[in-house]
Amino acid sequence: MNAAASGLYARRRIVNVIAIGLSCATALFGLFFLAWILWTLAAKGLGGINLDLFTKMTPAPMEAGGLANAFFGSAVMCALAVLIGTPLGILAGTWLAEYGNARKAGTVVRFVNDILLSAPSIVLGLFVYAMVVSVTGFSALAGALSLAFIVLPVVVRTTDEMLRLVPAQMREAALSLGIPQWKVIMQVLYRSASAGIVTGILLALARISGETAPLLFTAFGNQFWNANLAQPMSSVPVVMNQFAGSPYETWQTLAWAGALVLTLFVLLVSLFARWIILRNKVAHD
Repeated sequence: MNAAASGLYARRRIVNVIAIGLSCATALFGLFFLAWILWTLAAKGLGGINLDLFTKMTPAPMEAGGLANAFFGSAVMCALAVLIGTPLGILAGTWLAEYGNARKAGTVVRFVNDILLSAPSIVLGLFVYAMVVSVTGFSALAGALSLAFIVLPVVVRTTDEMLRLVPAQMREAALSLGIPQWKVIMQVLYRSASAGIVTGILLALARISGETAPLLFTAFGNQFWNANLAQPMSSVPVVMNQFAGSPYETWQTLAWAGALVLTLFVLLVSLFARWIILRNKVAHD
């Protein structure tokens, strides 16, 4: 090795060491603040975790209570959002993967879906407010619809990507047997891509469970128990937004407890989605 090559190799090693060092420092910097946030959340939230949190209604200032109505409202609106957004997202993603690749309309739909995927949630909330709430008033159904607009592009993207990852040989083998294309999609492609599609749905659920801005403009909130979808309904993110900025210690404690429960829920959903991916990978290996 001549002197020029040796010098070039030494410079590359130095640059490599510096790049790795900066990458590790950046990762540690981010992990430090993440650990700090989680530690603060656990330290302030654990004190509010008790049976009353899940059995009592949101209280008046300086009174004891819980978040039962908020948990119920979040569960109902998130479930409705998934029920609305998932079928539409799967159908749209299937069309993109199986029929829209060779058409200009497919490119347009993907472009619009990417815009919707990156749109701020408050914009989606304002859209539903202008189209629905301004006509019918605040309601849980409007809140679920605003959350469905967040679920939809995630499911569309996931379904599209997972179906396109299915080997073309599987399609060709099924079609060569004379099976109609709709049966190929239902019985072959969906089965092969089911783990990825379910994972996308779970990640969409984890995302909408913590959304506050759309619900402020649609479901609004309710201090009392309400199971009527046509009326305002409470939710954990909205209650947290209200209680965290209040001067009352009881409300602040409930806000921290609600944040901790919500974080644990998102963590469990994310771990479940990861488990599905790993199980599917092991099954295919």
